[in-house]
Amino acid sequence: MRPRAWVLVLAVVYALIQLANVTGRSTPDSKNYLSYALSLRGEGKHRAAAAAIDWACEGEASIAARRQSVDVVRFHRADPSAEVFARCREREWRNVGARLAAGQTGGHTVPFMPDRFMRIFEARPGYPVFLVPFLAVFGVEWGMWAAGVVATVAGGVLVLLVLRSLRAPAGVCLTGQALYYVLPCGTTAMRPMAEGLLLALTLVAVWGGALALDGRVRAGVWLVGGALAALFTVKHSQALFLGLALAAAGALIAVRRRRRGRPVGRGVVAVAVTGACGAVGTLLLAALLSHPSQSESLQDLLTHHFARPDRERPWAEFWQLQQRFWPEWLRRQLWEPLFLAALAAGAWGALRGPRRAFGVLVVAAASTGVLTQAGHPDMAIWGGRLIVLAWLLPVLGLPLLLEPLVRGRVALPAQERADLAHSMR
Repeated sequence: MRPRAWVLVLAVVYALIQLANVTGRSTPDSKNYLSYALSLRGEGKHRAAAAAIDWACEGEASIAARRQSVDVVRFHRADPSAEVFARCREREWRNVGARLAAGQTGGHTVPFMPDRFMRIFEARPGYPVFLVPFLAVFGVEWGMWAAGVVATVAGGVLVLLVLRSLRAPAGVCLTGQALYYVLPCGTTAMRPMAEGLLLALTLVAVWGGALALDGRVRAGVWLVGGALAALFTVKHSQALFLGLALAAAGALIAVRRRRRGRPVGRGVVAVAVTGACGAVGTLLLAALLSHPSQSESLQDLLTHHFARPDRERPWAEFWQLQQRFWPEWLRRQLWEPLFLAALAAGAWGALRGPRRAFGVLVVAAASTGVLTQAGHPDMAIWGGRLIVLAWLLPVLGLPLLLEPLVRGRVALPAQERADLAHSMR
């Protein structure tokens, strides 16, 4: 088959595999995004709450039933789904009903948590807007599933486009697409959370950077700028981190080229300037729109979502927590070093050879995952979803590391040989 056909085959196979888990993927924050999307569709607070609660509780009941079915002690007992669903529904309505009765009815989201916490999600309309058409066409259960599939498949295709913009062979590009699906990028992107869009939009920015470095500066700047603008609506901290990372990467590439007596290049300058403008614009627009500040986010972390009184010295406690978090994080990673090994191999593949400038951009984009994790030094926040952006380094770097094997064993068509010669100049 032609490479384009394989792109479609990989996407379809991935979507079919995801039918194994239509329910039970939700996290505690998923119903916040869902209620926001239902509100954008015109649903009132009570109807949005009912739909979000039923969906979340159906997922909880599904998980309970699956766990019991393989429990060596309780597998022969009756299906617990109905009981778990009823208990979950009663618990959620008791919480939401009390908050609605107390007058917490502002904004788009249903008040599942204190108002200060819900303001964080009010500042993230991008993902709810993305959900709206899927909910309108497929309903809540299948709409949430379909949105996850589309976001994840798009991320895989974007990986392929990034690698193709480097004139990598078709086999290398398809390997990158497949890695995106099977590594934690795919698992996390399928969750009904904003990470799927964050990953896809970050890849759009990386694609734009690759095009700019290749001389297609205007297209690259539009992609980078558009990705940063869209990221602001999904999660403005990621727009800030990515803008700073791209600006730093562009500056590093420029300094290195200057020291070697080489021209910096319009593409490098364009990426650095666009990233810097995106970071500054994010700070200014967030202040203008009164988005929750870093201090508010810090209080949310240290008070367990404002369930406890505010801390008097939050920054001092935050830095103390950082000093304890990272040694423990590293200890756990060394126990199961797949992530660290994948990062090392990905960095080797991305930074070797004539594409070193692109590798610097990839490392910069992946570092935003580390920055996000550093902003939330909490082991209990749903595994590795905060640092998931770091997996973009092995997703893009490992195929490039394997490229010599593909080129050495596969006879390249004339056009690919010409593209390779152009990229090596």
